[in-house]
Amino acid sequence: MINKIISKYKATFCCTNGVLIHPNIDKGIQPALNNFKGGELKCHCRSKAVIVEIKGQSAHNHACGCSKCWKPADALFSVVAVISKDNLKVTNNESKLKVIDDSAAIKRFACKECGVHMYGRIDNTEHPFFGLDFIHTELSTQKGWSAPEFAAFVSSIIETGTKPEDMDAIRQQLTSQGLTPYDCLSPALMDVIATHTENNK
Repeated sequence: MINKIISKYKATFCCTNGVLIHPNIDKGIQPALNNFKGGELKCHCRSKAVIVEIKGQSAHNHACGCSKCWKPADALFSVVAVISKDNLKVTNNESKLKVIDDSAAIKRFACKECGVHMYGRIDNTEHPFFGLDFIHTELSTQKGWSAPEFAAFVSSIIETGTKPEDMDAIRQQLTSQGLTPYDCLSPALMDVIATHTENNK
């Protein structure tokens, strides 16, 4: 069954080097829409789905290779963006959510039934990204969310089973899609972290 799913996925999304990153990247990155108003994120449950309402446009959307971010089956990377936590509200079946790892800096709230991560929140007021929630816009049927801009923590996919000798082809594929690969966050976001650290000395 798994092999059939992978074969169908590969047949649907053609890409350079035969490398599959994420469905929303492999099939072509969709541009953001001007004056985008937001939308709803839904978990994968067929009934009593968790629904999260997002107001406004997301920001800093990117492919992430870390082992903690939720990703669809057979994808090497997740695609994750941020939104102000004031613009996120769980509107249906909030009781189905649980925090995956209480010790993590980002508390990822996932559906207890289907396992999909609905949002991640930072409760440490000293963290440079406090006030931002992390979301997966692919969970929305609305089109026009901010497009992925770069790839972060690329080398971390080795920790989840990718062979080191495959990394050159993966980085080439990311670059061909316009996503500069970094083994941390983008320079702009690293500058935010460094500035926050300096200002709090």
